[in-house]
Amino acid sequence: MSRAIVVGVDGSPSAGSALGWAADDASRRGLPLRIVLVREPWAPEHPSTRASGRQTLTERCTYLLDQAAEQIRRLTPELEVSTAVVTGAVIERLKGESETADSVVVGSRGLGGFAGLVLGSVGLGLAGHAHSPVVVVRMPVPGSHREIVVGFDGSLFAESALEYALDQAGARRAPVRVVYGQRTPRLAPHPAGYGPFLTGVPGEEVAEIRLRLAPWHEKYPDVEVIESIVPGHPVPVLARASEKAALVVVGSRGLGGFASAALGSVSHGVLHRACCPVAVVQTPWRRS
Repeated sequence: MSRAIVVGVDGSPSAGSALGWAADDASRRGLPLRIVLVREPWAPEHPSTRASGRQTLTERCTYLLDQAAEQIRRLTPELEVSTAVVTGAVIERLKGESETADSVVVGSRGLGGFAGLVLGSVGLGLAGHAHSPVVVVRMPVPGSHREIVVGFDGSLFAESALEYALDQAGARRAPVRVVYGQRTPRLAPHPAGYGPFLTGVPGEEVAEIRLRLAPWHEKYPDVEVIESIVPGHPVPVLARASEKAALVVVGSRGLGGFASAALGSVSHGVLHRACCPVAVVQTPWRRS
């Protein structure tokens, strides 16, 4: 049985963008879609806000899920869609969903009942602890770009991120740009290294990275892979690459040469600065 793509909704515009992205991804990759609304146990059954009207919280949750499912079934009738209201703390419940999911998709912002106050509140909380890739969808979702960008440093987390990126690219018939943030030489005249993409840069690092990429060329022969070896810190490099990308993929952890020691360095920076959806991939990840 295929693992579902799980998307969190709460009625916010950002969650609507996440829903659309998740449905498109499920349709492209032939996976079921599971639409989840997390009901926090401390939320009152009879909200006092005008926006809620006379609906109880239970009625509003049911309404939002029904509307979301109806929208997707109308646009993509062949897609297998299921819904669920789950009660608990948002991050913990979505983390639980990730145990059996292909991926979990959330919006970058949302209403207080789901996605917190700032970018990364749920996305960052999930990205470091989820059992599946976490995709954070920023509004507006770019529609014209096809390229998938992935940060790579040769670590196990980067290998998982690369496989997820290649799988995405294969489903989209799009190229993958593999970005490696090369260590800046100590005596380099521009240590910040925010120049244009470079290719063919000599050095042992480059040779090792290309050696690690070789098996992936063989495994995904139909996916065009573009190597970009870039001096400087990976966050501004990936943020700039995101301007012309459909998706940026990073590992949740990595080596010091690219992704630093913990989530919150590169992943945190990219989530805040990218212009397109960002997927943060734990290890291991394999296709459903």
